[in-house]
Amino acid sequence: MPSLSSLPVATLGTPRIGPRRELKFALETYWAGKSSETELLEAASALRAANWARQKALGVTVIPSNDFSLYDHVLDTSVMVGAIPDIYRWDSGAVPLATYFAMARGSQGESATDCGHCHHNHGRGVPAQEMTKWFDTNYHYMVPEFRKGQTFRLASRKPIEEHEEARHLGYQTRPVLVGPVTFLKLGKSKDVSFDPLSLLDALLPVYVEVLRELERNGADWVQLDEPCLVLDLDDATRQALRRAYKRINESVPQLKVMLTSYFGELGDNLGLALDLPVAGLHIDLVRAPAQLGEVMSRMRSDLVLSLGVVDGRNIWRTDLSQLLDRIEPAIAQLGAGRVQIAPSCSLLHVPIDLEQEDDLDPDLKSWLAFAIQKIAELATLGAALGSGRKHVYQALAVSDAAAAARKGSHKIHDPAVTGRAASVSDDMRARRSQFAHRAEVQCEQFRLPKFPTTTIGSFPQTAEVRRARAAHAKGALSDDAYKRFLQTETAKAVEWQEKIGLDVLVHGEFERNDMVQYFGEQLSGFAFTRHGWVQSYGSRYVRPPLLFGDVSRPQPMTVEWWDYAQSLTDRPMKAMLTGPVTILNWSFVRDDMVRSEVCRQVALAIRDEVLDLERAGARMIQIDEAALREGLPLRQSQWMSYLKWAVESFQLCSGGVADETQIHTHMCYSEFNDIIDAIAAMDADVISIETSRSKMELLDAFKTYRYPNEIGPGVYDIHSPRIPDVSEMTELLTLARGRLSDAQLWINPDCGLKTRKWEEVRPALVNMVEAARQIRAIGRLDQHHDLRPGAFCDTK
Repeated sequence: MPSLSSLPVATLGTPRIGPRRELKFALETYWAGKSSETELLEAASALRAANWARQKALGVTVIPSNDFSLYDHVLDTSVMVGAIPDIYRWDSGAVPLATYFAMARGSQGESATDCGHCHHNHGRGVPAQEMTKWFDTNYHYMVPEFRKGQTFRLASRKPIEEHEEARHLGYQTRPVLVGPVTFLKLGKSKDVSFDPLSLLDALLPVYVEVLRELERNGADWVQLDEPCLVLDLDDATRQALRRAYKRINESVPQLKVMLTSYFGELGDNLGLALDLPVAGLHIDLVRAPAQLGEVMSRMRSDLVLSLGVVDGRNIWRTDLSQLLDRIEPAIAQLGAGRVQIAPSCSLLHVPIDLEQEDDLDPDLKSWLAFAIQKIAELATLGAALGSGRKHVYQALAVSDAAAAARKGSHKIHDPAVTGRAASVSDDMRARRSQFAHRAEVQCEQFRLPKFPTTTIGSFPQTAEVRRARAAHAKGALSDDAYKRFLQTETAKAVEWQEKIGLDVLVHGEFERNDMVQYFGEQLSGFAFTRHGWVQSYGSRYVRPPLLFGDVSRPQPMTVEWWDYAQSLTDRPMKAMLTGPVTILNWSFVRDDMVRSEVCRQVALAIRDEVLDLERAGARMIQIDEAALREGLPLRQSQWMSYLKWAVESFQLCSGGVADETQIHTHMCYSEFNDIIDAIAAMDADVISIETSRSKMELLDAFKTYRYPNEIGPGVYDIHSPRIPDVSEMTELLTLARGRLSDAQLWINPDCGLKTRKWEEVRPALVNMVEAARQIRAIGRLDQHHDLRPGAFCDTK
């Protein structure tokens, strides 16, 4: 990029993980006890330095600091303010790394490596904090936990230290903090009558202390993220925002605050945001482009406006000329001194560098932009707006050519697919009979005991499995040898499940790399990266598929592996599929078609697979919709539209099967109580959900809502290495029995077991089966619970 007059270019935040997943490997080496704390922190420091240098070289003029995290930025905030529950036995001094990782991952207690060289006496160990989705993304954050009378103190100087670290390297950065009101709203308390917002006055002095020290150390701006501004806010939250920013402005008047909103429009919160005493306001013009005019008409003359114009949530190249046509008049009206150019949100949600992707189709690659390319786009925009388009004509010409080629490409459009999707009728989505009748038919067919046990689908992807997959991909292991290896792994998993007494088995999914990628690789309209990793939580990264064109299923995808697994046992073998809404929400989706239409295409492809499995003899088919709640719009006024097409997409997958075929689904790490009607409308025979970290709180809706079908509330947290004992599981099942009838309840883990080790999985599932036996014994003595239709079939 030539040296030109440019509008200020900001990034809001960048990926933490490293271009080659350096953070993942540093963390997992440390957790395994194979490196020291010093080595881990040195690796983290090197990643931060590389991020700052990369942004500077690409032309970023407003570089963030404190956007890096070893695990999660919300957890970092909890630790910064000392919001550490008593269970972690913090002594009010500097927070040890062991305590930080115990909050993130739990600890087993006796093992020094389970929480990261933890030498604290945790007794039988401690569970991790609850985890849930960050707004409507697939990023998971650690839920802050508060209590009445909570006090706060500066317990971690991370934002101050990382700002100072950047300054010593020659970078003037804008520190990033989760805003105090959003932080409190993200948290929860075990006391349901207690509102965390009531802690604001106790929390603010810590924020003020951090901001004052940042200012003393040379910070001139600070970025305070308040994405709660795009939500439906009550009066108490509005007053909290006013009080918080009045206090900050009065306490640190010389430090300029960039108030950052993203993931949607400010809407009825616009007046509130513009009234707050801050120096700058960031708005998301990708999700909500229409809000720019109203913001400009109402903003103060001294307010700096940060325009989020490059998509921080998706991977498509920006049509730069079209964007310039749209925003040039606004910038001319405001004046260049009052504008910054930025992505819509932090670039945390996109892969790092497209140039690593040597195997992508050249046409498709030309339509894409990852984090580094998006930063380059921002620099081009800044230069064009500062010095004129003629100074960046070559970059604009490349952008124009890519936009035109993509629009007309035959690789995207398939008339047969769009025609089939247009012909979908209501009867294709309906099951043949109501659940009450299906339950009787299925109960007679399967003759399962009360509280049947199963797992969600996957078993550990061991180093041996990953090596075999890699060798096969490289051609070092033949197709036949790889198939024999997978059959052996599957047979061992089936035999072991029978041995410990699981009632409904799974084949383990050893042939699958990822629950979305595995299907996308066999569907038309998808492409995949080799290095397009995005953080999901902690050291768990995913490579979202690129859903770029019309979707269809050329041939069966799972039937052969289900058939092989079922041939090894007389017990029911669940067939495992990923549902259309989850495939959609966990992919980078084409932006040239509305999402509901894309989802219908995917649903038809999965429907074809469901019917082929049924014809092959499968009588239990699980269609996972782990991400259904994740896609819910942030504004309640938009929920009905989304839930309608999301539920109809699931129904389209399952609507063609016979009554004897039991449809399962799974959902994880989301709040379900506010969409329970939609979940019931999906009409799955059995649903399994995450509930262990929340201590079955996710079942509170069932106190007043009589859920008609069957449900498996997860009884242990698979996202932690902890091995729960039998008593923990029976305690959770007792809580579940207080909300649901015995005849409805299944027993299963929270989620798939792919990311865990066999030495963790084996004892945990043995304990789960024993917990089921104990609960059955209790259930025989306690007959007051309602029975579902067909429950007389219980013969064990």
